[in-house]
This record gives sequence, structure tokens and C-alpha cells, in this order.
Amino acid sequence: MVDFASRDPQSPAFWDERFERGFTPWDRGGVPAALRDFASRAGRPLRTLIPGCGAAYELAYLSDAGWNATAIDFSPAAVAAARTAVGPWSERVREADFFAFAPEQPLELIYERAFLCALPRAMWPQVAARWADLLAPGALLAGFFFFDDAPKGPPFGIARAALDALLTPAFRCVEEAAVEDSIAVFAGKERWMVWQRS
Repeated sequence: MVDFASRDPQSPAFWDERFERGFTPWDRGGVPAALRDFASRAGRPLRTLIPGCGAAYELAYLSDAGWNATAIDFSPAAVAAARTAVGPWSERVREADFFAFAPEQPLELIYERAFLCALPRAMWPQVAARWADLLAPGALLAGFFFFDDAPKGPPFGIARAALDALLTPAFRCVEEAAVEDSIAVFAGKERWMVWQRS
């Protein structure tokens, strides 16, 4: 059992400690198949934000494909790891608080990958409201949603009905699929979903 000093996932220190000690069981070391498929079907590059980016493999993948993507994290250690991982795209990784971040241009996509489930459930209404604020009607929230009822986390899972209640005031689900290449911590408990801003 790894012992950590920081227990509050709302604090950058929580994530700094885990990145600095190499304890990142959520890190798949690459780009999920569902995102690759989504990007290939998108028709054109989308201006994308990746909040809570971790090592930001997806940023490098999308940037290589010509997308205008920005990755943010409020953990300095995560940002350092991401800048190393993405190489020539390091200037697109920024240390920023998702709730205060102001994109330079209107976003067309927010990519969700273990950001919602990294935060305590009490913060989820703030996350959903911020997603809605950052996306104009027609823009997309796409990614992976973790379904679980274990009381402790992270990752903190959600029930499908609770996710619908959280998002349907501002979004409608336009795509959903099983995930075939989950890593151990998410296996059998995540779905690929695309939500469109109403």
C-alpha cells in the first residue's frame, strides 16, 4: 500500500505527490481507440480542451492530426509530465484551473478522460456547469464516463441516471458505446459517450 500525505483530490498537492512518485494507475500510456475513431469521423479538426490532462497523450495525437488542442492541469507535476510526454506540442500544455480557464477561441470540443471521476461527487454540478459555460450550442463534450457506486475514490463513479440528471439540462447524448480497451482501474465500468450542447 502506497502511503500519501495528501488526501484531498481538490488540491494540486494531491496530484503532484502521485505524479512525482510515479503512482498513476489511471495512465494508459497511449490514446484510447474510441478517441482515435471519433477523431477520424469528425470530418475536420475541432478546437479542443483537455482538462485534467495528466500525461496528455491525446493532446499529441490530436495535434499531430492538425487539431487545435489545449491541455490543462492544475498540478505542476502533471503539467511537467505532460510537457515531457508530448514533446513538440509542449507549449499547448498549460498549468491552469479548469474553473477559471478562459480559452483564447470558442471551443468546439471538451475531451473528458478521468476528469469528472477524479473530483469528489459534491463538485460535479460545478464541473457540468463549467462544461456548459465553455461550450456553445452544437459543441461537443466527448470522452469516457466511469460508472461505479463505490463510496471512496478517486476514481469516483457515477450512476447512469445521475449522469443524465447532471448533463441533460444543457446537453443531449448523441453517441454511446462500450469500451473495449479499458485499463484495469476502469475495466467494465466505463462508456464512451458524446454529448452535444443544447
